[in-house]
Amino acid sequence: MVVGVTGRQVICGLKVTHDGAVAAIDGDRLLFSVEAEKIDNRRRHAHLSDLADVAHQLALHDVDVADLVAVSVDGWVQSRDGRAGAEVVREDGSAVTLDLAGYAVLGGPGESPEALTGITGAGLTVAGRELPHTSYPHATDHALASYCTSPYARTGQPALILVWDGGMPAVLYRFDPVARSLTALGPVLGTAGALYPVFASHFAPFRVSAEQRRSLGGLGDFAQLEALLPISGKAMAYAALAEPDEAAIAVMTEQTRRLLPIEVTRGFIWSAQVLRKLAPLGLSDAAVLASFQEHLLRLLLAGLRAGPAARYAAAGEPLCLSGGCALNIKWNSAIRASGMFSDVWVPPFPNDAGSAIGAACAELIRRTGTSALTWSVFAGPAVGYGDAPPAGWTWRPCEIEEVAELLHREREPVVVLHGRAELGPRALGHRSIIAPADDPGMQDRLNRIKLREAYRPVAPICLVDRAPEVFDPGTPDPYMLFEHQVRAGWRDRVPAVVHADGSARLQTVGPDHPLLFRLLTAYHARSGVPVLCNTSANLPGRGFFPDAFSAIKWGGVRYVWCDGRLYSSGDAGAGSGPA
Repeated sequence: MVVGVTGRQVICGLKVTHDGAVAAIDGDRLLFSVEAEKIDNRRRHAHLSDLADVAHQLALHDVDVADLVAVSVDGWVQSRDGRAGAEVVREDGSAVTLDLAGYAVLGGPGESPEALTGITGAGLTVAGRELPHTSYPHATDHALASYCTSPYARTGQPALILVWDGGMPAVLYRFDPVARSLTALGPVLGTAGALYPVFASHFAPFRVSAEQRRSLGGLGDFAQLEALLPISGKAMAYAALAEPDEAAIAVMTEQTRRLLPIEVTRGFIWSAQVLRKLAPLGLSDAAVLASFQEHLLRLLLAGLRAGPAARYAAAGEPLCLSGGCALNIKWNSAIRASGMFSDVWVPPFPNDAGSAIGAACAELIRRTGTSALTWSVFAGPAVGYGDAPPAGWTWRPCEIEEVAELLHREREPVVVLHGRAELGPRALGHRSIIAPADDPGMQDRLNRIKLREAYRPVAPICLVDRAPEVFDPGTPDPYMLFEHQVRAGWRDRVPAVVHADGSARLQTVGPDHPLLFRLLTAYHARSGVPVLCNTSANLPGRGFFPDAFSAIKWGGVRYVWCDGRLYSSGDAGAGSGPA
């Protein structure tokens, strides 16, 4: 087995395009994964194309370039000349285009290609050292980011993997850990995931003009889709404001039948034709979007029932989900509730935030045969205190149980920053704004201070052993990736976390999340309510706060708790601590 100069066996995974990230695996252990957007308040979905950032993150996490036995770079789309690659900036300021593997391995009837095949390339320089790199298809990295972090990997069990991302149809894969093979079984739905934001971008709450798209790339260019990245989450929330309409679904079903397969460009054609045919129905925007979401769900479930998934599912194989579409909690829950699969797993980073991890896992499997990753969701960048608080702010030592008392007594939201950041797009308690859920005005208040639309829901955190009492089904879901209904008897008791359709994006909390478990346990003892609000702590359109000073400078709340310090502003009454 190849080892680094220092005796370590570190594989570095990179995602250099949107939602860029750098990850490192030593042996079978994830050392860290840092997304570009979580560095110094950078923009959401930021690229990681500056190799100086890669060198800096490796050094911050005590990884010497000499420790690296391999660098694996996530694959990407082909340019007009048919070449798959991405431009990066070296530390001397020069630019180079890295050769990368492509985007997807599809497969189909009578064709089941191996997806764990990569290419090698050159031109990657980190900390003054030129490193050869491997690259695997983007879909392969999505698939392995999900499988290798799943419970099935730990038990050596084969599993199906559904990858549905923006530039590809919903494709089914199967990973066999004994054979070390990732087989593409073909699309179960011939519609690119990009259809969701493309269609939603035609509606007023999140309209994106053609001019805005074209500012990022030429007509038909994949880069145009980056203008649509913020849309899907908002559209999912907005769709809950109405019920699906069967007449609208019938129109969509017919247009889909006519246009399949629907790749990105056809997505715009489909959208225009459907909107024209729906106009006489006079439906609200929310009703159209609810119908659209239901239409795609029905097609997806039908594809899973009719295709090769059914054969493997009948043999008891579980399903992993990955790709940006696996952030849709309604779809995830419907797949789980369908009963088709013995179990369903979604990692906390199903979108491109997990691609660097997946790229490293692909190389790990190729080199060692190991497909089970030892990992923690809290493997992001470490929090800091930052600069001294400005005038008007003070701090004092504070245990997390005291924060529970503050929440109960003062009914104020508190920024909670702790340890290393969570991986993926969901704030899971280390970069969160926590607030009382039994305050009827708290959802509106949180949306106002975050400059979010009024219809956006706020997620609940709940003690895992009390969750079935408050939520249906209330099963353990630690990563906020499934939908639950708030039970009728609790809707008036925790109104701040009840969405328009009675649903909630629940995060359950047990002893394996010590900080939140202590907080919720103490809050429950004081209030009788085992639920709190949890929303991300960040500037609008930016990644999570990297330090206490960033949250204080933002100024949206009166209290910031960071690793044992409670910062308070003005008349917040937290006592006088060092400035």
